[in-house]
Amino acid sequence: MSGVLPAWLSALLSAFDLATPWALLALPLPLLAARLIPAEPEGGSGALRVPGTVVGAGRSGADLAARGRRRAALTWTLWVALVAALSGPRLVMPATALPASGREIMIAMDLSGSMERRDFTLDGETVNRLTAVKRVGTDFIRRRAGDRIGLVIFADQAYVAAAPSFDTAAVARALDEATIGISGRSTGIGDGLGLALRRLDPRDAGDDGSGTKPGMKAAKAVILLSDGANNAGQTAPKDVAELAKELGIKVYTIALGPRDMADADGEQDVVDTETLRDMAQASGGEAFRVRTTDDLVRVADAIDRLEGGRALAPPLPLRRDLWPWPAALALLSAALLLASRRGA
Repeated sequence: MSGVLPAWLSALLSAFDLATPWALLALPLPLLAARLIPAEPEGGSGALRVPGTVVGAGRSGADLAARGRRRAALTWTLWVALVAALSGPRLVMPATALPASGREIMIAMDLSGSMERRDFTLDGETVNRLTAVKRVGTDFIRRRAGDRIGLVIFADQAYVAAAPSFDTAAVARALDEATIGISGRSTGIGDGLGLALRRLDPRDAGDDGSGTKPGMKAAKAVILLSDGANNAGQTAPKDVAELAKELGIKVYTIALGPRDMADADGEQDVVDTETLRDMAQASGGEAFRVRTTDDLVRVADAIDRLEGGRALAPPLPLRRDLWPWPAALALLSAALLLASRRGA
């Protein structure tokens, strides 16, 4: 049959579908009713009999017959259109397949006062650390389409800037709008990691490393970035990292800044690389050292590969409802029937 019909018509018919096809069983009901319900006996009606001469004075027999045929056609059009609308006609079109991995990632970002230090270069200009992190971080988040990503900001206190969501654009926007000083100027690394772990449900955490298959646990990870040492909060960073290991959640740490505590020579606001490395090892993750913007880009690419394994999810069908068209035809037929009755 497809070889007989034009290509466009064949494609249209293949995409056509009915939401409730059983509604079409109502089509012959008027015929069944006319056959099964007995006719009213002669003289049983309360209608007034009008002599044919009176009727003929107003309209000829041909006019009355044509009027009856029009009313019958409108009645059947009304009924067929109403049943067609109830059957729910629609067009089913495949949607574009989206990448999916089943991973959940929380980004925990240090927003302490030291992030204001201008020791990074971006597009040939010297910028502060936060500006460089925003540029690279928002790009990383947008690349993770198909993941469920959230954002935690920590300084004196930790708070959730973006709850875990598949809307990566919204999470990237939350990172881009982050402001230094909104939660203090100290560095509470332990509290930041602890809050990130709480927003990742540990009941279905896993570390399969190749994407989630049906029935498998979701892979979860925390990416923690800091440019200082833990000097605020109520929890020790290493203790929280060990808890992450028990929950099956990897922690990737990023030590940001050109100098660290090992070679600080008394300099303030330098990164505690050793603690961040111990946290990553305790949780089963990896530690990264970032001194320049190029390093930051390479680290983002490396984590993107480590938390890869994305594949195209099965496309979900998009349905376009067509029932308003037969419903509108039924309404129009009813209006014409009513108009013809009033004009009788």
